[in-house]
Amino acid sequence: MENREIKVIAEAMSEKKGMDIVSLDLRNIGTAISDYFIVCNADSTTNVNAIADNVEDRMMEKCGRKVLRSQGRENSFWIILDYGDIVVHVFQTQYREFYRLEALWSDAERFDF
Repeated sequence: MENREIKVIAEAMSEKKGMDIVSLDLRNIGTAISDYFIVCNADSTTNVNAIADNVEDRMMEKCGRKVLRSQGRENSFWIILDYGDIVVHVFQTQYREFYRLEALWSDAERFDF
């Protein structure tokens, strides 16, 4: 189930020109708050919003899943979509470089799309 959903999210990101799409499998990390993170970036706030919207649309359409919580739409520098077992991070490029989320979770198994 999760792998299919990760693929749906990655495809939704790609459809809207999400860059450097990466999933992190956090299941073997005891302190993780979810099973997976999936991360991408875009150069503009408009693009960040479009990616987040498309992820929400595709997850509902293809997986029947509605986002539980979301944050960051007020400025669109970093939008987080929380599906419980999967947390989606859509960054504006400069903020992804600054926060280096993948480095914080470097113990996780990583898959580049």
